[in-house]
Amino acid sequence: MGNEFVGGLEFERPILELEIKIKELRSKQSEPDQEGAALESTKSPLDREIILLEKEIDRLIKEIYPKLGAWERVQLSRHPSRPHCVDYIEQLIPDFKSLSGDRRFAEDKSVIGGVGHFYGHPVVAIGIEKGRKTKDKIVHNFGMPRPEGYRKALRLMELAERFSLPIITFVDTPGAFPGIEAEERGQANAIAENLEKMFNLTVPLISVIIGEGGSGGALALAVGDRVLMMEYSVYSVISPESCASILWSDPRMADKAANSLQLTPNKALELEVIDGIIIEPPGGAHREAKVAVEKVGAHIKQELEQLLKMKKEELTQTRFKKFRAMGNKTLTGLKN
Repeated sequence: MGNEFVGGLEFERPILELEIKIKELRSKQSEPDQEGAALESTKSPLDREIILLEKEIDRLIKEIYPKLGAWERVQLSRHPSRPHCVDYIEQLIPDFKSLSGDRRFAEDKSVIGGVGHFYGHPVVAIGIEKGRKTKDKIVHNFGMPRPEGYRKALRLMELAERFSLPIITFVDTPGAFPGIEAEERGQANAIAENLEKMFNLTVPLISVIIGEGGSGGALALAVGDRVLMMEYSVYSVISPESCASILWSDPRMADKAANSLQLTPNKALELEVIDGIIIEPPGGAHREAKVAVEKVGAHIKQELEQLLKMKKEELTQTRFKKFRAMGNKTLTGLKN
């Protein structure tokens, strides 16, 4: 298994080392001499060296990222600098108004939901937030919703249907929270109720896997008319660590499990589990977060405009047929 080092992931080390060197060279460009003047004599050579280093970074990005294995892609989907749900909502729905609580038990901050305007369209947005710093991660329960989080999402879906508002969901979770208190409060039932509701919605629903799409915890927000995946996101029935724990009683074999789970966007598209892949900036969404969010927004806008032209009955029937057909391609391949 690859290890994460300070500043990034192990396979990113050559790129990050060059970026650190560029930063050091740029700091030298602005250093004054003893009389306070800029070091003009060294400015041009420094510029040339920076340009060469930038070209080398571009070359390494083109060489490294297309060859990433499944486990490295899992790591990239969890990159600490990758845009989170809150980043997409803040940039794409600037007038977003958060709505809290499931009206049954409590407020689950791992699920964020509310209303706002997306490119002029009034929408309901729902997403799973992991948090960045340790304190935020604890507040958001590391992106693992409890039953009340899914029931909050259900309440917002019902609100969307009542006012004929399209729904956009941003999925980024290793899975639903597996704690005993979640089971006591009906975790499985909460997820099942969401699945049932999404199949019967009469408003458009677009889901985007922006990082991790883990198990039923992700599917509970992803029975969409259009399901899209970011280029370096993953979507699977179980996390690699959990799979490794079950099969080999050793979560350290997660890299082997990841290779077997076929959790990459290309495989999901081939099996028709998703409807499209959103290409990220070179090197991943974390390298140019704003550009990555803009790309996601453009794809959602395009899909939403098409879905808004469909009648309610057509929406529900098409959605049901799409999910009902999943697995047929795999079964046909096995028979052949």
